[in-house]
Amino acid sequence: MERIERSNQQMIIGIPKEIMHDEARVSATPESVKNYVEAGHQVLVEHNAGVGALHVDEEYIAAGATVVDTAQEVYDGAELILKVKEPLFNEQTGKHEVDMMHEGQKLITFIHPAAPINHEMVKNLAKAGVTSLSIEGVPRISRAQNMDALTSMSTCAGYKGMIMATSDLEKFMPMMPTAAGMIPPCKVLVIGVGVAGLQALATAKRLGAVTYASDIRPAAMEQATSLGAKAIETGVAPELAIGEGGYALTLPEDVLEAERAKIAAVLPEMDVVFLSALVPGCLAPNLITEDMVKTMKRGSVIVDIAIDQGGNCEITDPGVKSEKHGVIIEGIKNIPGMLATSSTYMYSANMCNLVTYLTHDGELQLDESDDIVSGMLTTKDGKVVHAGALAAMGGE
Repeated sequence: MERIERSNQQMIIGIPKEIMHDEARVSATPESVKNYVEAGHQVLVEHNAGVGALHVDEEYIAAGATVVDTAQEVYDGAELILKVKEPLFNEQTGKHEVDMMHEGQKLITFIHPAAPINHEMVKNLAKAGVTSLSIEGVPRISRAQNMDALTSMSTCAGYKGMIMATSDLEKFMPMMPTAAGMIPPCKVLVIGVGVAGLQALATAKRLGAVTYASDIRPAAMEQATSLGAKAIETGVAPELAIGEGGYALTLPEDVLEAERAKIAAVLPEMDVVFLSALVPGCLAPNLITEDMVKTMKRGSVIVDIAIDQGGNCEITDPGVKSEKHGVIIEGIKNIPGMLATSSTYMYSANMCNLVTYLTHDGELQLDESDDIVSGMLTTKDGKVVHAGALAAMGGE
């Protein structure tokens, strides 16, 4: 590839094809590429990067992008890389995506830097001199609403995750009158009723299940019960549960143990347990132990969408569906990718709004006094700077 020269008032933005297994999303649609080009930027798109989301190369070219043959060409030529998933080993090239990057490059994607499985990758980003921003760190504040990819993807994960659970079940979800008699509805428990949990509850309700909800935040429980869910009280005091912006806090171990006891009391009744309890920037709380799984019905299903941050179930296998103690456990890490067209539309719009917000005079400028930037910044100047990642790494 001939080296692309950068003009004075533009960035070169790179859009590689996602390489995670079954990941069909892409970080930019032709529409968002057009927005970047109209703002004066150049855009490099890897060949077939958008096909999983039903966007072909010709659409990107018509929007003003340059389509290149390989991922390495994207990484070599771009100053700013926009991705969906964290950097991974590319089996096609025999290289890790971090090793394709260069010093001074900027990266925006979902990184989940606190998750132990990502620690080595995050450290390698720092060593490579890459300035990385984890898009799930965008705070849920009014001025960042149109950049909030985590909320967008959580909506997809809540809906599709419950559809997956329904498919995994060997029984009807709704109450079903049959020639053999009345079959009762399934019972569904959602733990962590943020955006994804609320969408999961609404979907389960539409599918005819009896729904239950548990969350340590009173306001979240109020929303859940307004959707018809029955409350499973945790007994956690609000001052221990709620942090800045209404997010959940990490609980002391004795309080967490008491919460697990409340969940354990109802777990044997449930057909589906949907797990989406998160603490921003930190490891997800362990709410279901292996011993608790052993008490569940054979054939019941756990969908653990908190797996990107370590998971809410102790024995969820990251990235796969498994069966343990007769229970199906979904640890799929890219559920929104199963709704590739809708999730790509949402994600690319959030990303475009974020890049626009961060760009001044043709450059991505990172003001660390800005809470949007400080919430996202993961590696800079050869160091890991993300507080949650550093805590999870033990201060390394």
